[in-house]
Amino acid sequence: MGTEQDFEKTAMHVSAVSIAANFGLTVFKLLAGVAAHSGAMISDAIHSASDVFSTVVVIIGIRISRKASDKDHPYGHERLECVAAIVLATILAFTGLGIGYTALRQIAGGDYDGLAVPGRLALVAAAISILVKEAMYQYTKICAKRIDSSALMADAWHHRSDALSSVGALIGIGGARLGFPIFDPAASVVICVFIEKAAYEIFMDAVDKMVDKACDEETEKALTQCALNQDGVLGVDLLHTRVFGNKIYVDIEIRADGDETLRQAHAIAERVHDSIEKNFPKVKHIMVHVNPGEA
Repeated sequence: MGTEQDFEKTAMHVSAVSIAANFGLTVFKLLAGVAAHSGAMISDAIHSASDVFSTVVVIIGIRISRKASDKDHPYGHERLECVAAIVLATILAFTGLGIGYTALRQIAGGDYDGLAVPGRLALVAAAISILVKEAMYQYTKICAKRIDSSALMADAWHHRSDALSSVGALIGIGGARLGFPIFDPAASVVICVFIEKAAYEIFMDAVDKMVDKACDEETEKALTQCALNQDGVLGVDLLHTRVFGNKIYVDIEIRADGDETLRQAHAIAERVHDSIEKNFPKVKHIMVHVNPGEA
């Protein structure tokens, strides 16, 4: 993993690209939706507008989370990135509900003949949106994985949800142009479902990182094996891990020869500490306790 400076530089660059792309798409899709009389495309434009705001939230969250430890926050500020992801998920959820409510009102109205048939421009806008948003999703996801940022990964899924909503808009607009006007508001309902699903997944991932959830079993096995590989370690009696933001905290109890001196036991603990820190870059803090055992 790169340095803290690399983390912030990458995150800020990706966010700037995201804001520029989303702002351009928002204006284009809104104009296309109004000109082509497409409610689905206007809904999609609102979704893109929410992406601009959510990316600003990501920028703020990442900047604050990178602050150094202080007297009041001795363990750092990493969890504030999770707070940003939760705020983003909430914005996304309300955006989706608003789109779904408007569409359901149109469908429940029953006056389908009165619904305007979308113009060809709406189809073009939907196709362009799918290509741009899928490209943004792939780009943001790759960068989020590289620097291990939950907020940036949430923003990537925001792009993917927008791409999927544009697919729904494309189908709805196409159906409406083929003589089924109800397809346009129906597409907005599909967009709502995709948005809510993405919001739920982002929210749950952030919550898991806020409540000291343990690492996955594979990571814990690797940590245990790393400790066992060090000279003087007879066994691992206890291993507790917790995810703190995008970092890992480790508490481990190892067993060493009870006849060794305190200095020797300390040296064994140091080897375990240093080896885990070297081989697991996400580990921010390690507490090693030595229990006496029989060689």
